[in-house]
Amino acid sequence: MASKDPSNTSNQTPKKAATPRKRKVADQQEEQLQQNDPSQLPVGKSKAATSRKRQPKVVQEPQIQLSDAVQQDPETVQQPQNIEEEDSWSLLSDFDIHLFREGRHFSLYKKLGSHIRSWQGQQGVVFAVWAPNAQQVSLIGNFNGWDRQSHQMYPRMDGSGIWELFVPGLGHGEVYKYFIRSNNGYEVEKADPFAFSTEVPPQTASVVWDLDFKWTDDSYKSERLNKAGTIQPMSVYEMHLGSWRRVWEEDNRSLTYREMAKQLVDYLKETGFTHVEFMPVMEHPFGGSWGYQVTGFYAPTSRFGAPQDFMYLVNELHRAGIGVILDWVPSHYPGDLHGLFYFDGTHLFEHADPRKGYHPDWNSYIFNYGRNEVKAFLISSALFWLDKYHADGIRVDAVASMLYLDYSRKQGEWIPNDFGGNENLEAIQFLKEMNEAIYGMFPDAISIAEESTAWPAVSKPTYAGGLGFGQKWMMGWMHDTLQYFSREPQYRTYHQNEITFSLNYAFSENFMLPLSHDEVVYGKGAIIQKMPGDEWQKFANLRLLYAYMWSHPGTKLLFMGSEFGQTSEWNHDGSLEWHLLQYGYHQGVLQMMGRLNAVYKSEPALYELAFEQDGFEWVDYNDYQNSVISYMRKDSKGNIVLVVCNFTPVVRENYGLGVPQKGTFTEIFNTDAQEWGGSGVINSQPIETSPIKSHGRDYSVSVTLPPLGVTYLKFQQDSGGTGAKKGGRPKKVKDQPSPFEMGAPSDPEASAES
Repeated sequence: MASKDPSNTSNQTPKKAATPRKRKVADQQEEQLQQNDPSQLPVGKSKAATSRKRQPKVVQEPQIQLSDAVQQDPETVQQPQNIEEEDSWSLLSDFDIHLFREGRHFSLYKKLGSHIRSWQGQQGVVFAVWAPNAQQVSLIGNFNGWDRQSHQMYPRMDGSGIWELFVPGLGHGEVYKYFIRSNNGYEVEKADPFAFSTEVPPQTASVVWDLDFKWTDDSYKSERLNKAGTIQPMSVYEMHLGSWRRVWEEDNRSLTYREMAKQLVDYLKETGFTHVEFMPVMEHPFGGSWGYQVTGFYAPTSRFGAPQDFMYLVNELHRAGIGVILDWVPSHYPGDLHGLFYFDGTHLFEHADPRKGYHPDWNSYIFNYGRNEVKAFLISSALFWLDKYHADGIRVDAVASMLYLDYSRKQGEWIPNDFGGNENLEAIQFLKEMNEAIYGMFPDAISIAEESTAWPAVSKPTYAGGLGFGQKWMMGWMHDTLQYFSREPQYRTYHQNEITFSLNYAFSENFMLPLSHDEVVYGKGAIIQKMPGDEWQKFANLRLLYAYMWSHPGTKLLFMGSEFGQTSEWNHDGSLEWHLLQYGYHQGVLQMMGRLNAVYKSEPALYELAFEQDGFEWVDYNDYQNSVISYMRKDSKGNIVLVVCNFTPVVRENYGLGVPQKGTFTEIFNTDAQEWGGSGVINSQPIETSPIKSHGRDYSVSVTLPPLGVTYLKFQQDSGGTGAKKGGRPKKVKDQPSPFEMGAPSDPEASAES
């Protein structure tokens, strides 16, 4: 019996293929483009796919299933119709066209592109593409030998610029492109902007694909919806799909989506991260762009499998209780000729003026956010991944490049807005509408901005004058923190402001603390290599960094490999250095991350008020002499976790700290535990407060501080008898030399690594 999975074609009967014809190569297209409009020849593009003879595809007629989106925009919802009884095969109604022109159609992926359907008893595919300046649009593919004349499309008579065609007999898996001849005679073959699947790069054609999939993550989605509007723990594992793990025995290939599913789920459960953030999975021609130069805004890259394979990966993550954030790039796109650039012989998606439409840093093109149809294309793309792929949220790349007209431009290279300013008013409006659509249709989803400037109210609601994002990357914290940690401990006393300054603005936005891929490339070195000192001190600093980060207000993001102390810069063509886990210090950091995430998730004081001043209170930020900072994290019920960070390799006995109430503090986490490579300076017994005033508070507590370490101490209010031993002795013996004085502790495994 044939499989019902549309991604499985092993039991299908191949259609008779039309005779393939020779494809025109990119050089011919470039030559013609230069003849028609020499100024528009792309300066830098990905290497064009070489022409090759296309093979006939095996095709199945998959079952059609309506979307089960959580919510839909009321303006875009249309009542289900019996499509076989319709007078026309078109999927577009007059209302669709109206919303498209208004820039308010947020489910365009259901109308444009290629869709399998039946009409008047015939099974086939309906195609629709927006090309308002075209003189001719033809469908080309294996089915017609890539003939440009045999399947000419019909322009709609409503002036929308949309061309349509229904082709009986076509189905799932069919390879196709659009041939477009513009009014000025420019000819080009384009991939479908709304394609759900593509050929494996470097091939560039689109593929008809049915997205039917049996999801089993209902329990996860229900729980997510129930928690909407509440602050939950969020520690994100950022990763690049192609270089997380590779199969050395098979020519160092990347894992497939399905292979990754079990391995990644098991790993994230072990390390305790709440979410994974995938660097862009949207189809892109050049692997060296890491996915940030997208040509397929509705298609997961086919490098690692079919669309259903990526759905399977998301589904398995959800079943394990792990959220999925997708990196999404509405800021620019590449100039590859099969993509969006100069789509119909005009600057359809980008601005015609390069001062607004060309990005000099990335040699790419900038969307025309003021064009309604382009806005609808982009917002539909964002919602598509939340709807069809059940993503929990999106992280929007390079927001700063969208907000400023003079971003990375010299005087005279940019055009002021209508008020003479450098703000991109069209992009600002687009971002607001995008976030309103996301939270309006998916109130339990999240949008995150990578915004590197001091633009105000990025994560404030649009009704309050903000851009409407849920969170914003805290780039200032990242820069200051890494700079501070790079300093030798004896010099940190002069730079304590670098580690405390972030708390001056920590609650001005809903911040996420990022140690992302950007910090481990282009000569910056791995995170562990930024740490000073010998091997023991490097790893002690690394553990200190993560524990400080996890106790700082805000959500967390850590790039793959950093969780076990990868020693090399990230290489997108390679794999993480998994062999390092055979060494004690690396294994220790990994084990510590699992414990750190567990403590973070179990203590509401560490996350519940992450974006509110009430959740944080300094004890002492001014101990420059000892390079120590201390603060309390609190939840809405008044529970307290006292955090003390010691940024020097000196053990500090009986370190006094002022606390607000009488009670007991019990250590729940310490970066210096021996089990993850520390020297064992811990507070093993609960510590009672003393009625001695300190730091402006009525009570105090004496704590032993580990060298280059952090301790978390949970407070329990005195109820007349806690059973705690008064002045509980720490495990460390007083006056024992510190690692700084006696050298690194012996570790037979660590010596083998170096």
